[in-house]
Amino acid sequence: MVPISVQRRILTASSLGLGVYAAATVRSVDDARLLWLIPTRLARDVWTAAATVADYQLSLPPSLKGAEREEALHGCHSRGAQRLLSLAFSNGGVYVKIGQHIAQLDHLLPMEYVSTMRDHLLDKCPASSYADVQRMIFEDFGKTPEQLFAYFNPVPIASASLAQVHVAVDHSGRQLAVKVQHSGLRESSHADIQTVVILVKMVKWLYPDFNYEWLADEVKDNLPKELNFIHEAGNAERCRRNLTSPRSHIKQGRVHIPKIYHELVSSRILTMEFMDGSSVTDLQGLQQRGINPQELAKLVSETFNEMIFTFGDVHCDPHAANLLARTDKNGQLQLVLLDHGLYRQISDEFRHEYAGLWRALVFGDAAGIQQHAQAMNAGELYKLFSAILTQKSWDEVTDQRADHLAVQATDENREFAQSYAAAHTREISDLLVRIPRPLLLLFKTNDCLRAVDKCLGANVNTFVITARACSRSLSEQRQIERPGLRSRFRGVADSFMMEFRIMLLQLAVSLASKRQLVPGVNGGSQYAV
Repeated sequence: MVPISVQRRILTASSLGLGVYAAATVRSVDDARLLWLIPTRLARDVWTAAATVADYQLSLPPSLKGAEREEALHGCHSRGAQRLLSLAFSNGGVYVKIGQHIAQLDHLLPMEYVSTMRDHLLDKCPASSYADVQRMIFEDFGKTPEQLFAYFNPVPIASASLAQVHVAVDHSGRQLAVKVQHSGLRESSHADIQTVVILVKMVKWLYPDFNYEWLADEVKDNLPKELNFIHEAGNAERCRRNLTSPRSHIKQGRVHIPKIYHELVSSRILTMEFMDGSSVTDLQGLQQRGINPQELAKLVSETFNEMIFTFGDVHCDPHAANLLARTDKNGQLQLVLLDHGLYRQISDEFRHEYAGLWRALVFGDAAGIQQHAQAMNAGELYKLFSAILTQKSWDEVTDQRADHLAVQATDENREFAQSYAAAHTREISDLLVRIPRPLLLLFKTNDCLRAVDKCLGANVNTFVITARACSRSLSEQRQIERPGLRSRFRGVADSFMMEFRIMLLQLAVSLASKRQLVPGVNGGSQYAV
């Protein structure tokens, strides 16, 4: 292991050297900002990492024991979280996106990091000035906001990693939400991509066993798409068509995609209908609207399971700020999906393989889990693969009890997940390199949905909903490959067995709940999705 002091010198020298090299290779005058953006970002990265490592080392000497050590550790976590938040605010862009994902990882990371990111990075990021907003709208549409709209609120109602949202009213009286990309983000995004690439190379050089090239590949592939709001508008329209098609099993009107006004859409500006609603994790707001958290958790689960297993077209950024809940004019619960910039479309072959894997997980079918996991290139790491998906050990995953996938949101389970991840860091790194790329964003989607489900604290068997969606997907595959009465009969038999298993599972969870083995709203219960 390279000594910490040597690591710091290597990281500092490497970051500056590689940063200057990368910036010096820019090919146009428009990219000249990279000459200082990349080295500056790398310097901030190195300083944050070095200061945090030093803080933990100096604050936690071996002599510190018991309650004093625990108190000191929490202090390190709090200071580290503030440094990370400061880094995200300073560098912006992809750093804020990473911070938003950290906000969903309460099952893996110390709560100080999770709560700090959750409180500041979901929809309360630093906003661009109104002068920048005016300039961008004029550049893209040839008119100022005051000319383009009857009313335009200069103060944004929300600001996230890539854009901020302003309320407007058009000349026909329609209330609109205008999403405006942060000024300079396109230029800095090139620096973000190069910075991530350099950092990944540095980590691999210092620690050859750890390969995070998948992270660099994902950033290079997805960030340009997220910065193109025309692409986002297309995702939103496709999602609307899917969820209103005859193939959808969700009642019409239960999920709403805001209407896009394409005449007021550019690569940096997205105009849509304004939607009033409460965040799905705002329990007080939900209560005021008369919304049942259990019903909402069920609807969220049904929606995303359909995206994955029925349509293979998945919204991959379902954190709390992108999911609103409200009631329609008939008093019916309605889920509103926002921010359609990050999607993953998966092939039918992958979708059916993933459905087979989850069906095997629900039934605790060890042979089936191994078969489908290895088909996804997990190889000998199929047990670790199942643990990442379910937050369960292999013995628990293959347990034949009906509620074997239920994950209680307790400190004990959180500590188990954290220690398990720490003990298998190298294997996880290897696994993430070898598995199909679509799984990486599906992992992110699962993390976001777990965080939402936990906050709702509803005793909802979302993995039961997953099982039904998987069963439908596999029956559909069988009908396509082998049409006829035999396939139909097999589908009916599978459906019957699935419902019987679900009945047993619901009975087991109900009994456990009555015995206070599964906490209610205050304790929260997580179910793998």
